[in-house]
Formats: sequence, structure tokens, C-alpha cells
Amino acid sequence: MSLKRKAAEVAADAAKKPKVNASITSFFGAPKPKADAAAKFDKDAWVAKLTDEQKELLKLEIDTLHDSWLPHLKDVLTSPTFLELKRFLKKELASGKTVYPPMKDVYSWSRHTPLNTVKAVITGQDPYHGPNQAHGLCFSVRPPTNAPPSLQNIYKALKKDYPDFEAPPNKGGLLTPWADRGVLLLNTCLTVRAREANSHSGKGWELLTQKVIDTVAKVRTTGVVFLAWGSPAAQRVKDVNKEKHLILRSVHPSPLSASRGFFDCGHFKKANEWLVQRYGKGSEIDWNLNVDPEEAGV
Repeated sequence: MSLKRKAAEVAADAAKKPKVNASITSFFGAPKPKADAAAKFDKDAWVAKLTDEQKELLKLEIDTLHDSWLPHLKDVLTSPTFLELKRFLKKELASGKTVYPPMKDVYSWSRHTPLNTVKAVITGQDPYHGPNQAHGLCFSVRPPTNAPPSLQNIYKALKKDYPDFEAPPNKGGLLTPWADRGVLLLNTCLTVRAREANSHSGKGWELLTQKVIDTVAKVRTTGVVFLAWGSPAAQRVKDVNKEKHLILRSVHPSPLSASRGFFDCGHFKKANEWLVQRYGKGSEIDWNLNVDPEEAGV
């Protein structure tokens, strides 16, 4: 039996209860036109108003940030703090320093999970700072890199919720299937200098990624699940409306803290039960990762 089917059956009784906005299409569809900033946003006109320096500094955002997110983040992108971050990154790269993830992957979270598809949000802290690891999704690594310790602990917690869960073959850690199914995998800081953890923290990424979280909470008004693991993640969602959204808190899955309650947090099943109760069968997340690499976007 698949994880998806089992989650639906576990929540079958809850799904029969009166639901808040039970239409799945209203949840998964695009926001209504009058509230859809993307529908009104003219990207070309916005770019045309940028200064030459802004166009140069924001080329990555213009070219690779998904259009569903850009209208909501554009004011942060042109803020003095963010532009100074981009100047800092430009100097880092010009000086020959290696920065992870590769620039083309910095905004991969936005392309795998457009705003109108978000069902759940998982926040990380800093990208992995070793070669062939970070690719723009928190906790995720591309093959042939083995799943890091925190991700291995995530697998263990998933196995407790769903005994038939199987980790990816060859000790893999690719989480793009989750992102493609509506799980926003967002790091607090989106870049890092090679072999220097937290080397780009406090430079301006936090302003942007907080805006991403706030945007989800504001735009996805019918409700999403926020999985906040560790104190920093809890801080990121402290202002999220608890009446509209589900906030699940736990210690971080790091080996330093996971034994203090993460393995038994039950977040994966709780998230699915809430989604099914709110939107009906078929709205739950399929947590399966044992998929063909091509399907997973490798």
C-alpha cells in the first residue's frame, strides 16, 4: 500500500467532517484574479524601469526566479539590503571563491514549487558547503552524494509515521519529488562559500526568504502546513496565522538534537491528516522518494 493511500485511509474519518473550503481545486488552483499579483504584473515593464546596475545585479533573479514568485518579491529584490548582498556575491565570485549551490540552482526551489502549488513548507538554515551537495532545496543533495545525517534522521521519522516508507536507493538524498508535489524546501540563507558554513548568513538572504514565507502565509489563504524544525525555523513562522495554517514544531533533525523528540514528532502523518481533513482525499502529500532519477529531475 502506498504512503499516499495509507495517509488518506488514516484520515478517512476526519475527511468526513465538515471542511473549511473543501474544494481541492480552490486550494490547488491559481489564486483568484483579483488577488493574483502575478496576473497584473508586467515583468518586462518592471525590468525596463531598473537601473543598469540593478539589471546587472539582478540578472539571476530575472532569469531564474519563477514568475509566480517575482511579483511578491520584487520590492525586496530592489531594496538596498538585497542589492548590497548581490554586490557582495559578485565580489565573492570575481575573487575566485567557490560558492554553493551553483548559481543556476539558487532559485530552483521557486521553479520546482511555484507559489500556487505550495501545500507545505520545510525550512532549512544554510546550504551544504561541500562539492556536489547543495542544489537549491533544503536538506536535499544530488546523487551520487549520500544523504547527510540530518536527512537520514528525517527518513527515520518518516519510517515511524509510515512503516512502508523506503529511503532512496544507494543512500540517496534527492528531495525533488517532494518539491514537485508542493513541498517548498527553503533554506534561510540561499548561498554559502565552499567549506565555510554560514559564511553568507547575515548578508541579506534572510530578508528575501522571510518574505517568501510571509508570501505563502498571505497568498495561500486556504491553508498550508509549516514544518518548523529547530528554534531558527520556529522564529521564521512565528507570525503565521495559526487559524488559517497548520504549524508543526519540533527540534531539528540534526544528530545533535534529533534524539530529543524529532523521531517521534509525527509531522509527516499529521501534515497529511490535516490536508485530507481540510481539502479531502487526494490532497495529501506522497512522501515516497523511491522514484526513477529521471522522474526526480536529475
